[in-house]
Parts: sequence; C-alpha cells; structure tokens
Amino acid sequence: MKLTINGDSKEIKDGIVLSELLIIENVEMPEMVSVQLNDEFLTKEEHAVTVLKAGDEINFLYFMGGGA
Repeated sequence: MKLTINGDSKEIKDGIVLSELLIIENVEMPEMVSVQLNDEFLTKEEHAVTVLKAGDEINFLYFMGGGA
C-alpha cells in the first residue's frame, strides 16, 4: 500500500500497525517521537493498535527544548 511518510510517498506492506512502521522506518528514539496520522496526533497507547490504511499521511515529530 502507498503511504505518505514525512512528506515522502512510500510503498509499505498491507495491514501493519503504527508501532511496526516505527521499526520499519528506523525511527530514532520511538519513545520520544510524536506521531501525527492524517492531521491527528496519536497517543503512545494507540501506536500498537492503529492499523494503517492506503493513503494515510504520517508525520514523525520531535519536540526539542532548549534556550539560553
């Protein structure tokens, strides 16, 4: 199936859950990433149960703190 991941179109096997996609995409620090699926943010608990569908748009976002 075709997904859009961080703005890039990719072919991924059918029927995977979001937590599997984090592994397939080698997402660094998956425990620290926020995931947006079709413009909606998902909770960490939803990662293991959210089955992806063709045409889904997924963004992996890291929020960094800092300052001087």
